[in-house]
Amino acid sequence: MHRKMLQDHLAAAERHLDEAECHAATQREHVSQLKRDGLDAAEPARLLAELEEVLALHLADRDRLRKELGL
Repeated sequence: MHRKMLQDHLAAAERHLDEAECHAATQREHVSQLKRDGLDAAEPARLLAELEEVLALHLADRDRLRKELGL
């Protein structure tokens, strides 16, 4: 892949990673609050697990692109 294209993809992957980290952090806090309040957190916890899977995918993508660029 052309270096400029790899750099563009890396920039996008880093943005996606930042967004996924923010969403996961927000959801972690939501789940924690529900549990503290003694409420059912099953569905929010399931969503958190999915968000964490997406986060791992973005991290792997970012790392792959960095490796291809020699960073």
